[in-house]
Amino acid sequence: MSTNVSLHRLLYDSARRYPYSVAVHGADGPIDYRKLDRLADRYAAALLESGVGVGDRVIIWSHKSVDAIAVMQAALRIGAIYVPVTGSNPPARVARIAAGCEPKLVVADAGGVERAKAAEFDAAPLAGFEELRLRAEEGARPTHFKNEPDDPAYILYTSGSTGEPKGVMISHRNALAFVDWAVEELELTVSDRLSNHAPFNFDLSVFDLYGAFASGASVHLVPEELAYAPLQLAEFMRQRLITVWYSVPSAISLMMREGGLLEGPPPSSLRVCLFAGEPFAIHHVQELRKAWPGVRLLNWYGPTETNVCTSYEVTEADLERETPLPIGTACSGDTVTLDGPEGGEGEVVVTGPTVMLGYWGRGPHEGPYRTGDIARLDADGNLEYVGRRDHMVKVRGNRIELGEIEAAIGTLESVAEVTVLVIGTGLTSQLHAVVVPSPGQRPSLLAIKRRCAERLPTYMNIDRLHTAEDLPRTPNGKLHRAALVTAVEAGEL
Repeated sequence: MSTNVSLHRLLYDSARRYPYSVAVHGADGPIDYRKLDRLADRYAAALLESGVGVGDRVIIWSHKSVDAIAVMQAALRIGAIYVPVTGSNPPARVARIAAGCEPKLVVADAGGVERAKAAEFDAAPLAGFEELRLRAEEGARPTHFKNEPDDPAYILYTSGSTGEPKGVMISHRNALAFVDWAVEELELTVSDRLSNHAPFNFDLSVFDLYGAFASGASVHLVPEELAYAPLQLAEFMRQRLITVWYSVPSAISLMMREGGLLEGPPPSSLRVCLFAGEPFAIHHVQELRKAWPGVRLLNWYGPTETNVCTSYEVTEADLERETPLPIGTACSGDTVTLDGPEGGEGEVVVTGPTVMLGYWGRGPHEGPYRTGDIARLDADGNLEYVGRRDHMVKVRGNRIELGEIEAAIGTLESVAEVTVLVIGTGLTSQLHAVVVPSPGQRPSLLAIKRRCAERLPTYMNIDRLHTAEDLPRTPNGKLHRAALVTAVEAGEL
């Protein structure tokens, strides 16, 4: 583990060790560490010129780009806190986030500036990348702020239960505990080429960017328009000679199903495939393992509030597994326990260096973080994810965990993806399964009911089946459950 306490030192140090190695490959091509370091310094000087100081928030409202990354680094270099907001967010949502974190400045790409003008955005001072750059001379090198480990580095906004965006505040220590562990676990080096599939406001991107900067590797930005384009994603992996791929399982499933990912030999450079953010159907994991025997497959788990706190590596033994893949054991220096009866299911509770500082605008978080996820221990001491505490429902008086039904249905070869919903209330409530069929197959209600009967109590068997070409996703790639309920209730599926 490094003794570094500053997240921004990762890029700075690699710029001195590997000045001419590619740091980031974006839509406009590659940029080396030396140039990215200088660009970050110029933006740092420009932020100071704009009145941004220690502890101030800077919203970066942008699609993925080298400029967005440079402004993140610039904010850290002057002791400010950056707040990434995906460029596809409408001005109204940016204004709600600004109302919450009161930024000194909003920095936007060209599209954001245009939409802000059209919407008469006045929630905070706004500048485009080019306008901001011109506030400092090329070659400007301001003194870097010497932060404490527990100083906040960035805020990631997630959808709050009240409908208002909720800002998860992450410190330098929080981020570095995970990054240091990941770099060591994956043995990252300057020759690695990491993908960046997730948007910058999603915690998966923390590994992509800072794992690369910590090791002098390059990170390759997947354009947002390709995020769920299976053929292009599979081609991107091969053409860019990606060595470490990281995304939500649904993206990998889509590449397998419609992108020809497993056709022909494994990608020539790929040595690690990481997935996190949602359960991965076991038969898809097994297909990957069989097709890519020389590629390490790791299932990472952790909410935004802790980043990755458990890890499980797929082994040959998992080819015989009939149950969902475990989420593994504690990592990143954390301690992970279950709050529940011994030997039974319990809530996942995390203590350790990755646990957030708190939610912006609220009091500091103290003590262990209760994830709201339910898990159990298997015979080998690995945690098995059961589901969300808030997805535990009562149907006709019976307590039901929807994730357990989804796991059972997901073992069918004919099922590529599945989610289970409760439609109706009281005595009229029913369990509806929405399934994306595997290519060339169409699962029947009878087959799904039979699988549920084999593995679940009678009261957990589904009542209705719907098929869909795809499941609706949030901008982070996770299942949009509310949109699916609306579609089913409206008879659109």
